[in-house]
Amino acid sequence: MGNGRDIDDDPIPISLVANYIFCPRRAWLESVGERVESGQMAQGMYDHRNVDDANTDASLFRSVEVRHRKWGVCGKLDAVQITEEGILIREYKATPVKKAMIVTEAMRIQLALQSACLQDMGYHISGTEIFFTTHHRRVPVDLNPDDYHKAEQAVRAVRELINSDTTPEPLEDDARCMHCSHVGICLPEERRLKPATRRNIMVSADCQVTHLATPGAKAFSRGGRMVVYKGGEELASIPLDTIQGLQVHGNTDLSSGLMRELMWRDIPILWCSGSGRLYGWSVPSFGPNGAHRVEQHVASHEGRLGLAREFIIAKVHNQRVLLRRSDKDNAALTPLRNIEKSLGNANRWQDVLGLEGEAASLYFSQFGSLIKPEKRGDWPWKARMRRPALDALNALLDYAYTLLLSDCVRALISCGLDTHAGFLHSSSRNKPALALDLMEEFRAPIADSVVQTVVNNGEVSSKGFVDVFGSVRMTDTTRRTLIGAYERRMATEITHPIFKYKASWRRIVEIQARMILGYLDGSQTSYRGIRVR
Repeated sequence: MGNGRDIDDDPIPISLVANYIFCPRRAWLESVGERVESGQMAQGMYDHRNVDDANTDASLFRSVEVRHRKWGVCGKLDAVQITEEGILIREYKATPVKKAMIVTEAMRIQLALQSACLQDMGYHISGTEIFFTTHHRRVPVDLNPDDYHKAEQAVRAVRELINSDTTPEPLEDDARCMHCSHVGICLPEERRLKPATRRNIMVSADCQVTHLATPGAKAFSRGGRMVVYKGGEELASIPLDTIQGLQVHGNTDLSSGLMRELMWRDIPILWCSGSGRLYGWSVPSFGPNGAHRVEQHVASHEGRLGLAREFIIAKVHNQRVLLRRSDKDNAALTPLRNIEKSLGNANRWQDVLGLEGEAASLYFSQFGSLIKPEKRGDWPWKARMRRPALDALNALLDYAYTLLLSDCVRALISCGLDTHAGFLHSSSRNKPALALDLMEEFRAPIADSVVQTVVNNGEVSSKGFVDVFGSVRMTDTTRRTLIGAYERRMATEITHPIFKYKASWRRIVEIQARMILGYLDGSQTSYRGIRVR
């Protein structure tokens, strides 16, 4: 299927060509809008602070924009210095101190393109050099005709790559992946759906989803921080750099400046009601993988039975495991195991949906067994029911499912998939179908487990609820406790059931979203759901 774009008339960024020399898939990921900031990139941006300030050193010209019209490339030079012999090009690079100062092939191509652009603009080049910022050393680079030839060929190759309908294959067992900022997006080893030999950590433990759950509070941006006030009292002050996502609960106001700042930082904002219904979300107008969203809609319309079936197989498996952990002799375990096996052979949509409904009925008929016997008197369980909740346990489940749905929405947004074009749930009811698909396999090990934990550990009381015209709702204290327990669960690291490295539950949800993307873009042949033990 064509991606509907042809950029023959658009200049290609020099940085994209340099990344192509490093890895074609890395360049392709950047071309479709996948962005990520690594520690080395952050250091480079910090080192470039003087480059972006044109008044720092009058002897140099900084942040010089260049273009080669014939080759169709453009870029921004870190610094150029005018000498008696001509123009000296200086490129700044950040490398670990323990690594040697090596001028790579990608660096040579980058300098060759920069030099060619200035020559095309009518300037004479006297020399090129790399300044390694962490070593505080300059390394002269002598370019030759072969460098310019390789640079021109690389530009053509990048243009062909961008206009191609084929997704480049990930590298296999390649050392370059260890130093690539996009490894957590590319997932080269995970695409094989086998245990990974390297652990890919892309999200800082300090970065978490921030919840605003105080009714009547107001939040705004000030000095690189999100400040929350209520009645003139400062409730919180949080660095924006540590916010991975923002969730607003109930009647809490955000300033337009804060919303704009979060959009600039590509941080999604999700709104839900005080009773736990997800209202919507805001994201920047740009996003990655636009062409693959078109393919997603086609696949959603045509149907992908194997994908939908895998969501439900993993869901039923995890329901059975959660029941088994509380009671290894539970009467529902054997029937659930049989349903799981039958799902593997189901070749019709109605069979998958029928088996899923049968499993849900069995599971929730035994949900009360997850509660400790001595607490069941305060926490009676009759059945799982749709909103509005008529008892405390259903109210907890409703809210926990909203929190999980929100994380699935964030994960899908981060990789550019449309949350409404699903494969199991129908899009006809205008619900986030794909987010609902993704959350199926995580309902038991995350949401249900959180509810079980807060009840059995006595973190919430059965008195922490109010009845509003027959609908049972949580008090603010109970809601805060549940949100806190949910966040602890999402930050908990487990051994990934498929790839065998440690990862937090939130990271695992994002990985699964990218596995769906990989299945849709052809990077992998199948999708495998998360099955806990």
